Amino acid sequence: MDVVGSAEARDALESAARASLRAPSVFNTQPWRWRIRGDVLELTSEPSRRLGVTDAEGRLLLLSCGGALHHARISLAAAGWDFEVQRFPDDWRPDLLARLRVLGRGEPDPVARSLAAAISRRRTDRRAFGDRRVEEKTLTRLSELVEAEGARLHVVPDDRVPELAISVDLAADANYFDPAHRSELTTWTHRPAWTGDGVPPNTAVGPSLRRVPVRNFLPDGSSALLAGADQDEGATYAIIFGASDRPADLIRGGEAMSALLLRATAEGLATAPISEAVEVAWPRLLLTRLLPDAGEPYLIVRLGYVESNEPVPPSPRRPPSDVILTDD
Repeated sequence: MDVVGSAEARDALESAARASLRAPSVFNTQPWRWRIRGDVLELTSEPSRRLGVTDAEGRLLLLSCGGALHHARISLAAAGWDFEVQRFPDDWRPDLLARLRVLGRGEPDPVARSLAAAISRRRTDRRAFGDRRVEEKTLTRLSELVEAEGARLHVVPDDRVPELAISVDLAADANYFDPAHRSELTTWTHRPAWTGDGVPPNTAVGPSLRRVPVRNFLPDGSSALLAGADQDEGATYAIIFGASDRPADLIRGGEAMSALLLRATAEGLATAPISEAVEVAWPRLLLTRLLPDAGEPYLIVRLGYVESNEPVPPSPRRPPSDVILTDD
């Protein structure tokens, strides 16, 4: 391992923090901040960006921050940096989620390089997936990657997808008939362009017949992205879950989510996280009954193939200067 100077380490950490800006987050809130202190990069949550209604317990905020952490880790490993990670390193600072310290130069990690290459290509694709099925060997690779991040992946059998659909549908109804949730949804789907966040209309789709409902981000009826003629017949539904809903486990769950989405993108799959059923307590309880073992469901991910060759537009991202602070 080659020792490096502080300036070179700082540049590497800034590059990693910039890569993390493309990480997925609930309603594209991007609820994290980075601070560079010499050879150390600190990740903190930004509570003002927590969805007070949709994510009252802060579970999705931590999953989102875990995704940003994984993106930064992958960027460093792909560039050939050796580093150490401490999660929740300071009991007196609960908002300090992780600390990455550059140790020196090593060899680029080939797995990390393939994942890092997928960061700019990954999109949440809410369009309907076609009949083509995801191969078992691909699902096995995804499961192994999730487990390597400290979480687990359960692929829902076809005969139990209707149960999954019920849990998502019940949660969607609860949200739809909650005026506070609808107000929050409107806020994050009608963001000014300068904020660089939220769910823009050109990435949302209107209601269509699906095996499992997809969130309607534009309940006023407007939609810029057509769902397509398919009905998710070949879609695979996988649940990321873990041992508990403690913050440390949720961060790990977010890292697993990022690993899954990036690997799926690298494999040519379309992906779409589904969080409704974990946002409302009693549909989440129904979701736990689908798991093979005792555990806490973190997120559902829809995997499959889209027949259209038209790419999904990228979601906006906050300016780096709003998210990354550097101590001189």
